[in-house]
Amino acid sequence: MANKLHKRQQDLFFSKATEILYGGAAGGGKSHAMRLIAISYALQVPNCQIYLFRRIFSDLAKNHIEGASGFNALLIDFIKSKHATITSDEITFWNGSKIYLCHCQHEKDVVKYQGAEIHILLIDELTHFSEKIYRFLRGRCRIGSLIVPAQFKQKLPLIICGSNPGGVGHDFVKQTFIDGCKPMEIRRMQDSEGGMLRQFIPAKLADNPTMTLNDPLYAAKLEGLGGALARAMLDGDWDCIDGAYFDNFDKAKHIVEPFFIPPEWFKIRAFDWGYSKPFCVLWGAVSDGSLVDCGGIKRSFPRGAIIIYREFYGCTGKANEGLKMHAGDIAKNTKEMQQGEKMDNMVADPAIFDVSSGESIAEQMSKEKIYWQSADNKRVAGWQQIRARFSGQDNKPLLYFVNTCKNLIRTLPIMQYDNSKPEDLNSDLEDHAVDTLRYLCMSRPIVVEAPKTQMALEEQWYRDFTPKNYAHNKK
Repeated sequence: MANKLHKRQQDLFFSKATEILYGGAAGGGKSHAMRLIAISYALQVPNCQIYLFRRIFSDLAKNHIEGASGFNALLIDFIKSKHATITSDEITFWNGSKIYLCHCQHEKDVVKYQGAEIHILLIDELTHFSEKIYRFLRGRCRIGSLIVPAQFKQKLPLIICGSNPGGVGHDFVKQTFIDGCKPMEIRRMQDSEGGMLRQFIPAKLADNPTMTLNDPLYAAKLEGLGGALARAMLDGDWDCIDGAYFDNFDKAKHIVEPFFIPPEWFKIRAFDWGYSKPFCVLWGAVSDGSLVDCGGIKRSFPRGAIIIYREFYGCTGKANEGLKMHAGDIAKNTKEMQQGEKMDNMVADPAIFDVSSGESIAEQMSKEKIYWQSADNKRVAGWQQIRARFSGQDNKPLLYFVNTCKNLIRTLPIMQYDNSKPEDLNSDLEDHAVDTLRYLCMSRPIVVEAPKTQMALEEQWYRDFTPKNYAHNKK
């Protein structure tokens, strides 16, 4: 099987790692490599149980069963000799090995695999899955009763995932496999992270000559996607997101070194409550246009610009998992971090004032002398405030983040549009820091001209297109 793989795919085939992310860019040959590896192990390890996942079941047939390099074509000789049979959800080999074709569209669907003994886990398009689903399936990877040939004892159980940037799982995949390590580096993970040998193997279109041979224009088609999406698909750039909501956010423009905030600047504190999900407190200062020492360089921010200079983010370190910290403890830590600074405005999610279940979150925090006012909670208007501040005026942004606000900087670029509400942001993502930023910006709104609808544009055109104007233009 290895001789049917290109060089980068062979790196995957022969890797000593046991938990691998392969890919990044489009066209790197992820799916084909998975199929060949699955068949290879099925043939060499009797009774091997191999699970191949896509998020949606219909994608399994389109991507793995059908086509010139699908399982039907790859196993044609085995099928003819009755050494293999293929059904809609299972491939069975004469030696007892099986390749299960699985899907897990929702987190509740994981219960179907509660008792599974997975020797090899293959996940196609990992970023389409949530971290909860991935961790659960990884927890089902075990040898169990399998008799493993000597040459595979250090390789099984094995996890191979393929993916491009983007999707609901983008952030956890990036944190798990990309951040903090070099490509191709193999790391032994701690028990809390599964204890396996983890590796990221990048693959681009150039690593798959078959694709460029069969479709010479494929690279041009990816280039034609334009902007961030083109960079993500062509280069496997994990800092570029397909459908990013804040596509005008630019780290080079909007992130600054820490600097001393003048005490006379107007200061705002904002809060988004979370318990099982992360909470977030952000501190922002409104520039008066004066010069400040920013990283040893004298500079000024436009008058009215907001600089987010501190964050308190309640996360375990796992994507979108909260600390389960009580409101009083959040308040104590907030007061300590504030270091006696005077706040001019303090806004929070209106939900913290709810008393239907007893003492409100706001009341609990007030016992530590941390007070809040109800924030303007309009979603779309709030997102437009953030976007407008990123664009700014005269090419000068009106919103900046100090580089120590790591979770805000980490999560803001991965925010994407809601498919069912095109103007809104997808709230299934880790949006807590961005929600807090929305409250803060809505406490200090700037004038944002709403985009004209198609009907409004047509009405404007009809008003302008009078016979008199037409006659004038014809001259």
